[in-house]
Parts: sequence; structure tokens; C-alpha cells
Amino acid sequence: MKVELKENICIVTKEKGDKSFHSTQWASAESTFLYHVKKELERQGIELIKKRMWKDGHLVDDEQQYLRTRKKKNCFCIYNSAYAINDAGLKFNEDEKFVLSVEKL
Repeated sequence: MKVELKENICIVTKEKGDKSFHSTQWASAESTFLYHVKKELERQGIELIKKRMWKDGHLVDDEQQYLRTRKKKNCFCIYNSAYAINDAGLKFNEDEKFVLSVEKL
């Protein structure tokens, strides 16, 4: 999995040998996908946490998750802006590339 973090977008590209993401009883494909994006960005030196958006006061679906910085300085978040339409993990399997939104907080 190749993850490129740019100004307003995060481009995730599938590489040979990467696993595909599927929904299970305990986790959606998007949740697992975000976990793997988080791990790849941590390898690049960016410390993030995966959290449900509503717990931070955002008015979104109870199940929607995002990645955000732990520290308040230079804070940003990465999320699926098309959450209501597409499951990021399943769409990533089909297209082998997915673009996530990046917002400065």
C-alpha cells in the first residue's frame, strides 16, 4: 500500500501483494482500510489515531471514522468524504486507488 499525503488529499494506491478489504461481523471494510492507512503513515513518521468522528463533536453518522493527529499543534484529519456513498475499503478493492480528504483543524 502506497500512501501519499498532500495538501488537501491523501492518495492510497494498491501495490502488488496488498490484501483486499472485506466487511466482517466486527468491522467494516472501511475501518480496516483506515487502520492500514494509519499504519503506513506511522511508518512515514506521522503519528495518527483512528477515532469515530462523532466522539469529537462532528455531526456525522455514528459509525463514520477518521484519522487525526493526537497533538493540537498542526492538527489535521483524514476521512472519506463520500462515506454515505462508498465504503472506502470496498472501493479500494475495485479501483486499486482511493482518494481521502484532508482537512486542517
